[in-house]
Amino acid sequence: MANKYIFKRVEKKYFITEETARALFDRIGHLLDTDPHGKSTVYNIYLDTPSFLLIRNSIDAKTYKEKLRMRSYGVPKPDSHVFLELKKKYHGVVYKRRLSMTYSEALDYIIDGKRTKDSQIMREIDYSMKYYGNPGPGAVIIYDREAFYFKENSEVRLTFDRNVRYRFDDLTTASGDSGTVITEPGAVLMEIKTDGAMPLSLVKALSELKIYPSSFSKYGTAYTHMLTKKKSELTTGEKQYV
Repeated sequence: MANKYIFKRVEKKYFITEETARALFDRIGHLLDTDPHGKSTVYNIYLDTPSFLLIRNSIDAKTYKEKLRMRSYGVPKPDSHVFLELKKKYHGVVYKRRLSMTYSEALDYIIDGKRTKDSQIMREIDYSMKYYGNPGPGAVIIYDREAFYFKENSEVRLTFDRNVRYRFDDLTTASGDSGTVITEPGAVLMEIKTDGAMPLSLVKALSELKIYPSSFSKYGTAYTHMLTKKKSELTTGEKQYV
């Protein structure tokens, strides 16, 4: 399956257990092929303003959400292949623009505004960057992913994310893929990404296993978790001086 750089799709998320994930594979595993990135650690640097305007807007929004991020498969080195992405969601439909470059090129653009490419996608990303006042690294979100697509329709993809974790205090690669975990032990975040309808075999399997959609934003949950943790630490500190 070739890499795509422009996406328009519906994404649905489901929290399931490892047992349910195995049961799902028992039913539809023979219909799937492994995605080119297969089993990997997905490393994301989300771009935001000092006041976290983008994620606050996303949390508050009812119909429209927008995020800017840099994504790599594995902790990136200077010459690693990464993607700079603009992701928009409107009335449940995801529109994504993805641009391929090296990690060094991505950092040069994010930090200094140095553009090494010129394309329609680059101009769209550049417009959003300027609109938000050139946001910088705001959070690192990492998870361990397995990805698949349907043999008969590669536009239908399934991803299984485990051990979702974040960092707000070290936004470089120095700490590798470490971070504060925000998913429960044994929990699997499954995402189904389609260009429209799901295959009947998948619909049937979801129904039989009683798998229902959930609402979950990795960055949004990480941001909320970070604020709660800071508030708890502040409250604990104040009590010590009472």
